[in-house]
Amino acid sequence: MNSLLNSWHPRLVQLACAGAGSDGAHDSNHLHRVWRNACQLLEDYPAADALVVMAACYLHDLVNLPKNHPERHLASRKAALLACRELAALDFPPERLSAVAHAIESHSYSAAIAAETIEAKIVQDADRLDALGAVGLARLFYTAGRMGTGLAHADDPMALHRELDEKAYAIDHIDTKLATIPAKMQTQAGRQLANTRLLALTSFRDDFIAEWASSPATP
Repeated sequence: MNSLLNSWHPRLVQLACAGAGSDGAHDSNHLHRVWRNACQLLEDYPAADALVVMAACYLHDLVNLPKNHPERHLASRKAALLACRELAALDFPPERLSAVAHAIESHSYSAAIAAETIEAKIVQDADRLDALGAVGLARLFYTAGRMGTGLAHADDPMALHRELDEKAYAIDHIDTKLATIPAKMQTQAGRQLANTRLLALTSFRDDFIAEWASSPATP
């Protein structure tokens, strides 16, 4: 299997990078990190098809729409179709194409497609792990900046007297979505890694709120 992976890895990277856009949160480094996360998870699932996982890791964002795009929920389906078409042109093993397509389709949070295979579960977990930890924090604020989202509510950053609103305040995204990721992980190893990485985010949130000024300093 290692020789097969080594043979396909550069081709998958080239294919993924050829269609890369300008979104720094979903660049080639993101794809490499997702594959690296998947490699950790694959250690617990030796029966999983690593080639399917690798292909889906590198091609899951082949169609990447902004979070506020009206067809965001369709992006993973479009990515799966395009990936299969491109892979077929490269003579990728045809018997693996449907498995790659399912792993790509079900990786998306917004698509709400259940991951039915262990390969799809690994890819989903590997992608979501990159939303946590130090890199996940950087990606959060990078994306918020691109969308014109504010840092935090001026007077109530902890949302003690208001509803959380991640579309208006970047810091709210930690509690509205990122904090829910560990419980939704598909693998035990993924859940453990997610819980560890979430600590970095919640620690930052607490420090941020402690420093956030709610009123002007007294002269």
